[in-house]
Amino acid sequence: MKTSEPDLSVVIAGVKFRNPVIAASGTFGYGREYEGLLDITGLGGICTKGLSLDPRPGNQGVRIYETPSGMMNSIGIENPGIRFFIEKELPRLKKLGPLIIANLSGSSVQEYVQGANLLGDSDVDMIELNISCPNVKSGGMTFGLDPETAGSLTRQVHRAASKKPVMVKLTPNAPSIAAVAQACESAGADAISLVNTFKAMAIDINARKPVFDNITAGLSGPCIRPIALRMVWELYGAVKIPIIGLGGIACADDALEYLLAGAAAIQVGTATFVHPPTMNEIVAGIKAYMKEKNIAQISGLSIRKTEGLAGLHR
Repeated sequence: MKTSEPDLSVVIAGVKFRNPVIAASGTFGYGREYEGLLDITGLGGICTKGLSLDPRPGNQGVRIYETPSGMMNSIGIENPGIRFFIEKELPRLKKLGPLIIANLSGSSVQEYVQGANLLGDSDVDMIELNISCPNVKSGGMTFGLDPETAGSLTRQVHRAASKKPVMVKLTPNAPSIAAVAQACESAGADAISLVNTFKAMAIDINARKPVFDNITAGLSGPCIRPIALRMVWELYGAVKIPIIGLGGIACADDALEYLLAGAAAIQVGTATFVHPPTMNEIVAGIKAYMKEKNIAQISGLSIRKTEGLAGLHR
């Protein structure tokens, strides 16, 4: 008897993704960099490289630095600006197939709001509000450390981009990530994504100085996965909106951990630098797992909905 194929589609804030695997912001460019290296049409979505209202040149000095089981970066949100993206990059991105999530950054509330206005009138499917980048001197993570500040910005961006769902990307460096998430939810956030990179540093022992001009940089890769997974697990009980989990996912088993912990979808970043087809393999691996366990839909994966986890339900 032929068994039916599992349904990998997920609906987040009213937006239907063909599967829960999304390319993480800052690691997939605007899609063209990976054309020919993997089947982009097989992805659920693409989060664009960080976008600011005006073009940004990014940081000077070393930008990428390898570390055991991970990578540090200090790119500084180099990008051509939102207007250029909408005119030159977005039409081509839309033709690739996956849903498009625009990652919105800014150095001030006004920049975020103006950017949200432009993206709200564009053809993107969702906006990811970046209040978690540790590699810029103003804006970014400074908005995501304090619940009141994060909530206020979320409210204004959500109002400005009223035509698009807003997902807020959180920093693991906040004193209380649950408090920040709750403030964003109360302010109208439609979903939460976490985690962005951890604030870290490296020292060149020969030059006797920090590797990065900004002293610190963002740490990603397999080394952060157990901590990021714990944060997703804890946040599941703190908010009712969907959670998109990311941090160190390099294979289907890693992705399944996040989905079992309650994430509605996952994002993959650093692993694509090492092995570009990683996301295609993760989609196939999730599908194979669901067939093996006789799970019909992605929503049936989460162990948070099973009995015996009193006090951890939504």
